[in-house]
Amino acid sequence: MSTPLAERLRPKSIEEYIGQTHLVGQNGVFRKFLDTGNVPSFILWGPPGVGKTTLAKLVANHLGRPFYTLSAVTSGVKDVREVIETARKNSLFQAKSAFLFIDEIHRFNKSQQDSLLGAVEQGIVTLIGATTENPSFEVISPLLSRCQVYILKSMNDDELQTLLMRAITTDEELSKRNITISQTAALFKFSGGDARKLLNILDIIAGASDGDFDITDDYVTECLQQNIALYDKNGEQHYDVISAFIKSVRGSDPNAAIYYLARMLAGGEEPRFIARRLVILASEDIGLANPNALLLANACFDTVHKIGMPEARITLAETTIYLATSPKSNSAYMAINEALAFVNKDTTNRPVPLHLRNAPTKLMSEAGYGKDYKYAHDYAGGFVEQEFMPESLTGHTFYHPNTQNQQEQKIAERMKALWKEKYK
Repeated sequence: MSTPLAERLRPKSIEEYIGQTHLVGQNGVFRKFLDTGNVPSFILWGPPGVGKTTLAKLVANHLGRPFYTLSAVTSGVKDVREVIETARKNSLFQAKSAFLFIDEIHRFNKSQQDSLLGAVEQGIVTLIGATTENPSFEVISPLLSRCQVYILKSMNDDELQTLLMRAITTDEELSKRNITISQTAALFKFSGGDARKLLNILDIIAGASDGDFDITDDYVTECLQQNIALYDKNGEQHYDVISAFIKSVRGSDPNAAIYYLARMLAGGEEPRFIARRLVILASEDIGLANPNALLLANACFDTVHKIGMPEARITLAETTIYLATSPKSNSAYMAINEALAFVNKDTTNRPVPLHLRNAPTKLMSEAGYGKDYKYAHDYAGGFVEQEFMPESLTGHTFYHPNTQNQQEQKIAERMKALWKEKYK
């Protein structure tokens, strides 16, 4: 089986590295690392396919120091401790500490990250973490304070063009074929600034023919449509799949929703990203039709954070099916949007009614603040009619119950019983 193009083209020196000139340029901090050999623990934060792993390996190889690697997806505390113990033993024969590279470090839970602290603090290993998530939220403070954070950017079209030309001219397999580049718009669009995606797509379109071929927008699109499974597996249709997932839940189709959930998990999507979307769905699309949906979604979010994969797939599936099969209402979503739109364009100064204002001072009390306010719990049923809107907005309605579902029908009936014809 042929080695993937992305692996065949992995840079072997800093001079071959494309992009991130703010880090690897002549005055970049990584040049100084290579020149001095003084490398602190650091975290590389950036989108997929921009060279985080490659950059870590280049530093270690250039300095000739041991390089241990762990994946946060498959490694536990036991694996971390074993690597640290190996590094500790080898440190007796090394002047400089070994590098410990942890891919997707944001997937490590607190106890896993805690297990790194001692080794980093004592200098047994120099930690290099790679993450697509903001480390401020995903890396524990004690570990983050011991690391520098460097931000990597998506590749621009010029950098993708450089990579493309290098692939077709220097790769041992592609350079033997006569490849013409007529158009790059589709290729760069589908790549989305991700070098690995570009090379994976190039692998696909090269594999679609045995001989010479011309890179055009139509040819790229056609090849990807014919190889949709491979294309999706590498995450290229991230936004399309999450969109289909959201719309399937909103559309009350649990089978489609579970299918797209499986697509995302199989493609390596971050489970916490999916859990966040489920919390939003519970509020935006189910809302008051089934308030328990938000409770379950929030519990799912917490559980996914605590247990991680592969067990988190069960919690995500349970919550997905529950939300998909729940009655739907976006009335709360529409109400806040309508109110915000009104407030943002409203130029009228609408004072809060005096009886609703607090009167913490004697002067304010004498001015009528809080006067005639009726405390609802002093009245039968915990309700008494009084005006809460500014005077000029009395009777204005922002919340419109969705009476097509049972829960909000009850809300509508209660509001009508309390307020009669005030809010129509």
